[in-house]
Amino acid sequence: MHTNGPSAPRLTDVGYIRELLERHGFRFSKKLGQNFLINPSVCPRMAQACGATPDTGVLEIGPGIGVLTRELAQVAGKVVAIELDDRLPPVLAETLAEHPHVKIVQGDCMKIDLHKLLTDEFGERPVAVCANLPYYITSPIIMNLLESRLPITSITVMVQKEAAQRLCAQPGTRQAGAVTLAVQYYAEAQTLFSVSRGSFLPAPQVDSAVIRLTIRPTPPCAVKDEKCMFRLIRAGFGQRRKTLVNSLASAGYTKQQLAAALASADISAGARAEELTLQQFARLADCLTV
Repeated sequence: MHTNGPSAPRLTDVGYIRELLERHGFRFSKKLGQNFLINPSVCPRMAQACGATPDTGVLEIGPGIGVLTRELAQVAGKVVAIELDDRLPPVLAETLAEHPHVKIVQGDCMKIDLHKLLTDEFGERPVAVCANLPYYITSPIIMNLLESRLPITSITVMVQKEAAQRLCAQPGTRQAGAVTLAVQYYAEAQTLFSVSRGSFLPAPQVDSAVIRLTIRPTPPCAVKDEKCMFRLIRAGFGQRRKTLVNSLASAGYTKQQLAAALASADISAGARAEELTLQQFARLADCLTV
């Protein structure tokens, strides 16, 4: 177990944050969606929720000034944090000086070879992902982590509240979308707790929520061609008000092919994407896969 020393400054103290950032000549970037947490109760809860122990590792994305990183360092055997903004590593070197088992990797998590990074840094250690994600790129990061089939146990992240509702929605509800079904294929999603906009500096225009995606050992349904299934899901939800016969034409099928496949999959000809379960999309994809 690792602890902050008595002299360790509180990274949720607004006065300290302003002084720290000023000293490093740092200005918030709207483009990078930077909002630093100042609610002291949030990060300890996230660190506990991700299930890290002294025997496990944690991958963090977008550590900012290290407020969550420091909490993760209290519970995990090793923490590796990927930071896109090249102005922040010097700040993190200062705020994380007492934690030699934390490593900062400067780069873009969408471009880094994450399989290699996890193998090189954690070896055989079980790894969880825990992060306060930038809102402008939440879904792409989550889908990249899932689709890469990384050797990770779970993804515990703070996201915009609307994104949390979409990611954790029940299929067949109004909040469900293409990303809901994609997440459901790879993981079990649950909302853990809400975080108000006043918990950040600067305060964003929206509230947030922390969610956990527990990685499934195997998908909940079998499908011959995953890419075909996800192409159908994206096309169906891309024009969700249309019936599947009309919305899936954009995926390159004729109405005759679609009508025949829907009949074979035992799905109503007038069905819309939001009415289908993941299993039904898998059946439909199998009927369209020659």
